[in-house]
Formats: sequence, C-alpha cells, structure tokens
Amino acid sequence: MTTHIGLLTTYPPTQCGLATFSHALAVHLQAVGARVSIVRTVDTLQPPERLVTTQWVTGDARTTAGAVDALNACDVVVVQHEYGIFGGPDGDDVLDLLRQVRVPVIAVLHTVLAEPTPHQREVLAGVLRWSDVAVTMTHAGRQRVVSGWGVDPDRVAVIPHGAHPNLANAVEEVRTAPTILTWGLLGRDKGIEWALEALAGLTDLDPQPVYRIVGQTHPKVLEWEGEAYRDLLVETADRLGVSAMVRFDDRYHDTPTLQAIVRGADVVLLPYVSPDQVTSGVLTEAVVAGRPVVSTPFPHAVELLSSGAGLLVPRRDARATAAALRRVLTEPGLAAHMGRTAAGLAAEQQWSSVARAYLALAGTLARPTTSVSR
Repeated sequence: MTTHIGLLTTYPPTQCGLATFSHALAVHLQAVGARVSIVRTVDTLQPPERLVTTQWVTGDARTTAGAVDALNACDVVVVQHEYGIFGGPDGDDVLDLLRQVRVPVIAVLHTVLAEPTPHQREVLAGVLRWSDVAVTMTHAGRQRVVSGWGVDPDRVAVIPHGAHPNLANAVEEVRTAPTILTWGLLGRDKGIEWALEALAGLTDLDPQPVYRIVGQTHPKVLEWEGEAYRDLLVETADRLGVSAMVRFDDRYHDTPTLQAIVRGADVVLLPYVSPDQVTSGVLTEAVVAGRPVVSTPFPHAVELLSSGAGLLVPRRDARATAAALRRVLTEPGLAAHMGRTAAGLAAEQQWSSVARAYLALAGTLARPTTSVSR
C-alpha cells in the first residue's frame, strides 16, 4: 500500500535552505514509492507548483482550514519546523494548526537552540506535544530535545540531513590555484569576517589561494539590514589587503551549478560563530562531495568530522583557522586523506537513503494505535 505523506513547509521557488531541503525530500520520497503532497507556507499567495496542493498564508487565518483539510487527507504529516517560517511570534501559529491535525505527525527540527527564550521553548514544546515523533539530523540535536524538553527518547529519531551524490572525478581535481569555499545564505552568524582575517595569514602561499564566498544574503537579514553584512565583508577584505584573493558571488544557484562549485573547492571553510547549529546542510553537502572541511565546533561539525573528514578550530580564532587551512593546502597527503574519509561517510547522507528512512518511519506511524492523543 502506498503511503501518502504530506509536507508542511516552505517550498521552491522560495529561496531558502528549508525549501531546498523539502524539494529534495519530496522528490526522493516519490522515488522510493511514497505519494507526496505539499502544504506550502507563504507570505502571500503564489502561482501553482507541482505537488503543492494548498498554500497556508502567514497570518491569514482564512487559509488555515484548507491547510488542515489537506494534511488530514494524508496518511502521515511531516512538518518542517523552523521558528522563522510560520506566522506569529516565533512561528507559534503552527501550534493552532497542529492541534487540528488528526493523522500522525513527524516534526523535523531544523533548529534546537541551546538557550531558547521562554517563548521559543514554549513553541517547540507545543510542536513536540502535537507530534508523534520528532526527527533531528544529529545525535547532538536529539540529546538537546531529550534533555532540554523532557521528551521520551523513543519519540526522537535521528535521520541525516541529506545531500545529492557529488564526488569529483580525476579531471576535475586539476586546479591552477587552491580554492577555499564558503557558501550558503549570508548572515552575521556565518562568521566570514573571521575567515577573511585568516586569509590574511595565507598571503605567503604560492600560488595564493582564492576564497569564494557564494550565496545571497538571507531574505530575513535583507529585510532587517539590507546588504550591511556583505558590505562589511567587502570593506574587511579591502582593509586586510586580500581583496584580490576573494570572489564574492551573490547569486542563488540551482543544484547542478552549486554542486560544480563545491566540487571545485580544495577545502570548505565553515567559520560559523553560533554554537546552536545542530544541523548544517552545507556541511552535509561538503562531506558528500568528499571535500576536506575546516570548521568551528558547532554540534553537527563535531559529530560529522570526528572521523577525520575535517579539522575543527575555535570560533572567532583567525590564527587557528589560518593554521588549519595552511595544513590542508600544504601538508602532503592530508587533504586526500580527509577527502577519502568524507567520501566514506557519503552513502548514509545521500537523499536516497534519507528518503527511505523517512518512509520507513512514516510506515510505523500510519496505524491508528500509534497516534498521540489529540
């Protein structure tokens, strides 16, 4: 029997990591035999999209009933939870919707804060209350949910983020200058100013590395402060005398283009300053592509790179970051070893494996006796 899975989420053409995640999950769920329907959360009504059955408009209670009906027509609902995508303070409008859902719910937790505000804690507690199972993408995230919100460990599953196969071939490995890559939607939590400080410590290398900073400014950041952070980065590169080594690319690339950019990197640099990032799609994509990684010790990086696929450096420490990058770019055999280690982790991180895990979890819930009391 085909399992009908409803996704409550942002969705392309919305340009955000969660929408990209949901599109990939939907496509691969179909590939492994599920029927998929999307209830898309939007700020204003958008043109029709394939798989999108209903649009839930932020702050518009008139669209809630249709969203609830569409979700209740499924066997299992998968809610992509992030505080910023639903209406109300900290996205608390989702709680009213979840109270009305009568089929089993899987809540995918993209953010689990170490120190949430009281209201953020209340919102996530409500999401967990109205869900049958929560999914985190790391064991660190699972532990936060269990210890911080008192959830039964049996109700929290770990399923990796998911990434497309993207290993480079031998021809693509030939490069004229080493490339350091940071990509993703820009915001101040990315810590790229510290990466630029580190780059200033590598000017003696011959050839000098090129540092690619790829991605648009996050839409919420753009709304709050415009391009102030990107402007700061440009000014910082100029002040440090490394402008000629930096390539800014503010486009939102499609998947094949971004995959080629990742394959072209000698090392992926994640200088994030927030300790709260229990999940990183960028990190997953880098590992699946077999790229060496230098990263600050946010939870997902500590977990995924502990096997030797990358090097961890303290947050806001340009000297340590420069030293780690220098090792990867110059130490004989190190980058190749890290790449092989990363490639060895790829199979369970790929979308085909991830989709099968979600389908299997949904299959265990699509029974009347397993649903939470609603």
